[in-house]
This record gives sequence, C-alpha cells and structure tokens, in this order.
Amino acid sequence: MDVSFLGGPYPQRGVGVVAPFDFALDRELWRWVPDDVSLHLTRTPFVPVEVGLDLARLVSEHETLGDAVRALNAVAPEVVAYACTSGSFVGGVAGERAMCEAMTRAGALPSLTTSGALLAALEELGARRVALVTPYTVSVTESLEAYLAEAGITVTARAFMGLTRHIWKVPYRDVADMARRAARGAADALFVSCTNLPTYDVIPQLEAELRIPVISANQVTMWAALRQLGTRAVGPYQRLIDQAARRGPVLPEEQEGWA
Repeated sequence: MDVSFLGGPYPQRGVGVVAPFDFALDRELWRWVPDDVSLHLTRTPFVPVEVGLDLARLVSEHETLGDAVRALNAVAPEVVAYACTSGSFVGGVAGERAMCEAMTRAGALPSLTTSGALLAALEELGARRVALVTPYTVSVTESLEAYLAEAGITVTARAFMGLTRHIWKVPYRDVADMARRAARGAADALFVSCTNLPTYDVIPQLEAELRIPVISANQVTMWAALRQLGTRAVGPYQRLIDQAARRGPVLPEEQEGWA
C-alpha cells in the first residue's frame, strides 16, 4: 500500500514528565495535551512505603530526579515536569526551587513541579484565599498548608480523606463531595491536590456549582508545562485554561455532551 500521499507524521514537541512509581493517571494527563505535543513519561523507582511525608521525601530526592531527567534526555523534550504534589511541596518553597534547579542541571532544559505550577496558577487567577481538597492524611495536608502559607496564600478551609494507597481509585463523586465541604468559606479558588486523584471531568461541574475557579494538580502541571512551550492546554469550561469560562460559570446542562 502506497502511503506517500499522507505526508506525515507531523513533527511533535515533547514534554518530559517524571512521576512517582505509583502514578496511575497517564491518560488523564494526555487529556490536557494538544495534538502536536507528546508526553514522555518516566517513573521514580519503587519504594515499599505508603503515601505520606516519608514517601514524598523519597520520591523527590535530587539524585532520583536527576536519573529520571537523564533518561528522558534520550527523547529530547523541551521542558520537564515533576508530576507529584506532595513530593514537590514537602521541602517548602525553597525545596521546590531546589528540585527545579536539580532537574535543570540534569537535563539542561527548563523544569517545573506541580507545586510550583500551583503557585503560578493561583497568581494567574489572582487567587490569594484557597480552599483545599486532598486525599492525604492530616500530616501531609498540613504540609501543603504550610507550603501555601509560606507563599503568602491563605487556606480558608480543607477536606481530606486520610488515604495512604490506591488514591487513583477515588471516584468523582467523592472528589465533588469534598470540594463542597471545603468551599464553604470565602475562597477565591479551590485546589484539588494529588496527581494521582482523577479530576478532569469534575472541574467544569464544580466551577459551575461553586462559582469559583477550581484547579487540580494534574491540570496545573500540564497548564504550566504547555505554557512553557508557548502553547495552551486543552480544557473546555476550565477557567484556568479556557478564557471564555472566566467570564462566568457555565452550567452543566449547557455543556456539550453533558448527560
């Protein structure tokens, strides 16, 4: 069969993604990515530790990050993103910056983390008062609050689940229930933490219901990485990504394909 008339494949730009070994939401990350960008994912080595502060520190060690970035260099991404919220906030603001510097040294290319992307997204939205939703234990949730406080962000309320494993199995309805509890205060935005927590489809519904921007760990990571490339993430009816959505909430029944 002669396929010369097809003229492809077209050139792809690459985003390198370093994720913890238990990350299970590769497909969710791809949903924010336009067709001309590829994600190149690698994972940190397995360690037999439950989700908590100890695990966050282990999967964010500079040597571990350097090895992961050097592995990604083979496919020449233009930017590298560390897709883990707890692993990037556990060391505070200075620790997050040091992680970016370590990844940049290893790959000689721009680097970012989920927690750094979170601060950039809050700045983009003009949000200084934030409601938190996490699947974490209380100690990990408090570490996130401390990170935000160090960056000058006030946490108005929080809801958390206390999970130490299988976070990717949490259904949307549980995420929505936590968001409703956390959003009772006067928040400028709501943040759903953890890259292993599914959020893509629930964001528009919550923004319409709560009438504030709703951002999530995977969303801000992809938004920041793609912005670094000079392109935009794909996220209809998500205020961080869709400028039209910032003019006012879109009710669920108005969304195309909503059932």
